[in-house]
Amino acid sequence: MLAGERVIAVIPARGGSKGVPRKNVVDLGGKPLIAWSIETAQAVGAIDRTIVSTDDNEIADVARRYGAEVYRRPAHLSTDSALVIDALRDPIGTFGAEGETGRVMVLLEPTCPFRSPADVHDCVAGVVVGGRDSMAAFKDAELNPHRAWAIEDGRPTTFIAGADPWLPRQQLPAAYQLSGGVYCFRTDRLPADGGGLLFGDAGAAIMPAERSVDIDTMVDFRLAEMMLAKRSGT
Repeated sequence: MLAGERVIAVIPARGGSKGVPRKNVVDLGGKPLIAWSIETAQAVGAIDRTIVSTDDNEIADVARRYGAEVYRRPAHLSTDSALVIDALRDPIGTFGAEGETGRVMVLLEPTCPFRSPADVHDCVAGVVVGGRDSMAAFKDAELNPHRAWAIEDGRPTTFIAGADPWLPRQQLPAAYQLSGGVYCFRTDRLPADGGGLLFGDAGAAIMPAERSVDIDTMVDFRLAEMMLAKRSGT
């Protein structure tokens, strides 16, 4: 709890991952990938409940073993085309019947294992203390949009009209992208439709690249393993 507000963390983890099969329960550094997010949520003093939303029995068993609650996700919200926001609206709809009074939700994707409790707290504080409707963690853009190109009929043109892609990196305007590490928002201000997780009076918290690894492919997974090995000196 923070400033008298109950905060609920939700970790969405369906069983049908394609880039890394069964990735949510694949071992990373001696524990299942999803355990990293559960343990981070539990280390944030502002978070009152940690819920794993899943359609998968093995993921549910792992989540309970690491101390999370489990919400069973309906099949229609577990497909490749299902939106994360709809998987969040589902448990929100049951909170009232449970007597849950918390109106601040944190989304922690299990694919971002290296985010810190401080990264999560920054987003929660932006909503609870800062009065934002929503917050998200950002990182430096991997490609500055001033260096992006469009190609039409084989002809390259700068993606941003008038941009100079040849400028030294230090002279380019700062650019950011979502890290995927943390989203936080007020559930009572969540739009009834749409897929966006940033809405209303939105804010940003910056995460460094080393905590923003997002595991979608085996290359990402191997990179995460290498980072852990470097940390441990092995």
